[in-house]
Amino acid sequence: MLYYAHLPLNRHSAERKDANWLLHKQSKNSLWLLVNNSQTLFKSGSPEIALLSYQQVQTLDLWQAVFLGAEEGQGYFALDVSSLDTELLAPLLHAVEFKDIRSYGPLVDLQKGSIAALARGLCHWHVTHRFCGRCGHANKPIEAGHARLCTNAECKHMTFPRTDPAVIMLVTKRFSDGIERCLLGRQASWPEGVYSTLAGFVDPGESLEQAVAREVLEEAGVAVSDVTYIASQPWPFPSSLMLGFFAKAESSDIYVDKDELDDAKWFSRAELNQFLEWGSELPGYKLTRKDSISRFLVEHWRKQEE
Repeated sequence: MLYYAHLPLNRHSAERKDANWLLHKQSKNSLWLLVNNSQTLFKSGSPEIALLSYQQVQTLDLWQAVFLGAEEGQGYFALDVSSLDTELLAPLLHAVEFKDIRSYGPLVDLQKGSIAALARGLCHWHVTHRFCGRCGHANKPIEAGHARLCTNAECKHMTFPRTDPAVIMLVTKRFSDGIERCLLGRQASWPEGVYSTLAGFVDPGESLEQAVAREVLEEAGVAVSDVTYIASQPWPFPSSLMLGFFAKAESSDIYVDKDELDDAKWFSRAELNQFLEWGSELPGYKLTRKDSISRFLVEHWRKQEE
């Protein structure tokens, strides 16, 4: 199961450019997701995302609202309230709380979680692209929040939401004892005992397969071949698309680059079966969070025949 990849909305890429169409979508039975410093509004103590009505939010400044899409005619909008006065927000925050969506992860409804992830990603993009990258003048949101336009009349450069491609790969090798093992690594900043598949961003001028081979060699000193695409996952935390692969190791010796990883090891399926879950306070090795494509790749491999 890949989380955050079940968006049910029609994005209406043509219609959203029409200001009148957009105003109609806002005022007619629309649902609103509030984002505060990259956190999503949830019902208090619950993994249920809090969706507000237009009537509830209409007193707020909606000019920077982002149209997310529509489902069965009902529009969904995101509104970043990070800079709003807390007193102005107070009437809306009864029995709700802002939380990082990943704190609930797989407990969140698949479709609503995908909508919320999109909202978070677009809001983050607006915050980080307030100024034109060409001339430095202020940008303003256009096209229902799916583009920004430079306000310099001599420039008028348009900027669009960016997604950073990142490869994430499960590297495997069958050892001389006949047991197939996978290569997992960890960063020093992670919770104690957590090991994950290797990953890294795609460099300019390289293919995805080349990125897989380069990252594994850089991080763990292992050369790979037979790079095979498995699946992808939107990961707007803040702005990535994770592209998942399997790869075969050509050697078993590990040489960890301490600038990249704290440690890397080979693990068999039997050893993975003894891993604890993410968040466990017990000592020992731990799997990555269930809502990540890293976990998806590990589980996909664990289910295969030896």
